[in-house]
Amino acid sequence: MKAAVVTFPGSNGDYDLYKAAQQVGFETDFVWHRERGLDDYDLVLLPGGFSYGDYLRAGAIARMSPIMEDVVAFASKGGPVLGICNGFQTLCESGLLPGALVRNDVLRFQGMDVRIRVERTDLAFTSGYEEGQVLRIPIAHGEGNFEADKDTLERLEGEGRVVFRYVDRHGNPTDEANPNGSWHNIAGITNEAGNVLGMMPHPERATESILGSDDGLSLFSSLAASVPALST
Repeated sequence: MKAAVVTFPGSNGDYDLYKAAQQVGFETDFVWHRERGLDDYDLVLLPGGFSYGDYLRAGAIARMSPIMEDVVAFASKGGPVLGICNGFQTLCESGLLPGALVRNDVLRFQGMDVRIRVERTDLAFTSGYEEGQVLRIPIAHGEGNFEADKDTLERLEGEGRVVFRYVDRHGNPTDEANPNGSWHNIAGITNEAGNVLGMMPHPERATESILGSDDGLSLFSSLAASVPALST
């Protein structure tokens, strides 16, 4: 199994993502944003950070990088794509996911552990979790406030495309548990086909107990278990 970690100028979560993929058995490469070609890979990962300094809008310049044409093509063929934090923002800017990530409602950068609830377990990304399971995962973003028009929100909820939701320790999606003001406490969504996932929290920074939590590891082990079947 081969995974590609796409790296942009300003990415800072690429090495963490690289190590998380390696940890569960993927042969992993960094792919620079100017490079082309993803045909040899089984999984594409877009890391967090501040691509191009988040000028214009977070992810707006990254989505114009040459490699993003190949990411879109890879996804359109059913290949699994995971975008974390800035990667989520780039997926929205590229049209692979709906909505937008805007400035946190508290108007400041938020870096802390949060709790998120697993809403779906039938995806390649989440098969190792239990539905309703509450995870402790860190966030680190200034523009993580997920916004969309009413019709899009209703479609996401109605089609079960919300994968992760900010909750309190009891699993309730309260205002206090929402670190950025995201509509419906949304922390992660998928596309219609279920092969593209965008999320603001950083599971790659929660893969070992020494890091404070290993709740993110099952996301990568889920992919390791599911990707071989997707590739056949």
